[in-house]
Amino acid sequence: MSLTIATEAPSFDLPGVDGRNHSLDDYADAPILAVVWSCNHCPYVIAWEGRMKALQEEYGDRGFRLVAINSNDAENYPADSFDAMKQRAQEQEFNFDYLHDADQSVAQQYGPERTPEVFLFDRNRRLVYHGAIDDSREEDGVSERYVRDAIEALLADQDPPVSETPPVGCSVKWKE
Repeated sequence: MSLTIATEAPSFDLPGVDGRNHSLDDYADAPILAVVWSCNHCPYVIAWEGRMKALQEEYGDRGFRLVAINSNDAENYPADSFDAMKQRAQEQEFNFDYLHDADQSVAQQYGPERTPEVFLFDRNRRLVYHGAIDDSREEDGVSERYVRDAIEALLADQDPPVSETPPVGCSVKWKE
């Protein structure tokens, strides 16, 4: 079961590919926080990674933070291991924190079904948008920019025009 709109962000404290642990409190100064379920091997994530980096680049100086979390079962999906995450983050020059939820406890609290799947929180850490980054896997086919529109609305002290969309992507790879 996924978080519902207006729910408070569950706390987390996870190791990042930068060698440090990151908790929800580390982002307390960010007026807008996107927690995105991600991984290394999913073609949907790979298709949207550039847009994730672009959002952080475009809105980072206005306080927006994007945090990607990989909760996939690395035993059955070795491409999603912590070492592979470090390598991918370096190769792709991620400008956002990439965290590993090895025991899947954070995923169990948030309830993502897909990668990528966005949970966007306001400054009070209330969920204001949940779902897909935008409406097309292909960048040149995008007509609705859900996360970008939600960020713009929050920066203008307004509610996002859309609060929920179906997430699109690969299933989260749960442990048995």
